[in-house]
Amino acid sequence: MTDVTALPRTRTAALVGAVCTALAVGVVGCAEEDPDAGTNGVGKLSPQKIEHRALTAAGRAGSVRLSGSVVTQGRTYKLDMRLKRGEQGGGIGQVSTKGKTFEMLRVGNDLYLKADADFWASQEGGGQPSKSDEAAASKLGDKYVKVPPGDPAYKQLSGFTDMELLMDGLLELRGGLETGERGTVAGYRTVRITVGDGDGDGDGGALDVSLKGTPYPLRLQRAGGAGVLELTDWNRDFTLKAPNKDHIVDYGKQITTGN
Repeated sequence: MTDVTALPRTRTAALVGAVCTALAVGVVGCAEEDPDAGTNGVGKLSPQKIEHRALTAAGRAGSVRLSGSVVTQGRTYKLDMRLKRGEQGGGIGQVSTKGKTFEMLRVGNDLYLKADADFWASQEGGGQPSKSDEAAASKLGDKYVKVPPGDPAYKQLSGFTDMELLMDGLLELRGGLETGERGTVAGYRTVRITVGDGDGDGDGGALDVSLKGTPYPLRLQRAGGAGVLELTDWNRDFTLKAPNKDHIVDYGKQITTGN
C-alpha cells in the first residue's frame, strides 16, 4: 500500500483532486433529473399562474387550429377548424354532427356552408325528404350557401368560426386549480392544470400547457365529459377568402341545422 505522506505534494494534490472529482460525478449522476430542464419554466409556477400565462398567450395569438369534439345542448360536434382574429378574420374547416358533415367558411361577417345534397335534403323538417326537397337540395350539393345574418343558424354556427369567442368561452377553467401530470401533446412537453378533487383526473376540466417556447394551451378537456379539443398551429397564418361567385348558391329560404 502506498504511503500518501511519502508522495510529493504535487502527486498528493492530484490524487486527492481525482478522488473528489469521482465523488462529485457520482453524486451528480445519482441526483434526480430536473423536470423543468430545457423548458420555458412555467412548470415551476402555481396552477393559477400557469393558467394566466396560457390565457395571455392565447389572447395574443392571431390564429390557431382547433380540432376535437364539443358537446353542447345534448349534441356532439366534431370540429377541425382553422381560426383567425381581426375584422377580416374568421375561420374555415369541417364540422360533423349526427353523421352529417359540412364545411364552414367565414370571411369577415360573411358565413358560408358547403355540404352534399343529402345534407340539405335532410334539413327540411328532419323527416323523410320529399321529391321537391331532393330536387332543391341537388342544386345546393357541393356549393357554398351563404347564410343570412338574421337567420338563427347564423348565430348558432358562426360561433365555431369565431376565434375570440371560442378562446374566451372554452379555455378558462372554473374552480379550484391543481397542478397535474407532465405529458406530451403533438410532440410538445406539457404540464397539466386541473379542476378536481386532487386526483388529477380532470373531471372538472383540464388544460395542458406547452413547456416549450410560448406557453400556449395545447389540449383542453372540458368539464363533465363535454369534449376534448387540441389547439395547434398557434400564430401560423393562412389565407381566408370568399368563394368564387359561380360557386355560391342562394338557398332561398331559412336555413336550419336539423334536429
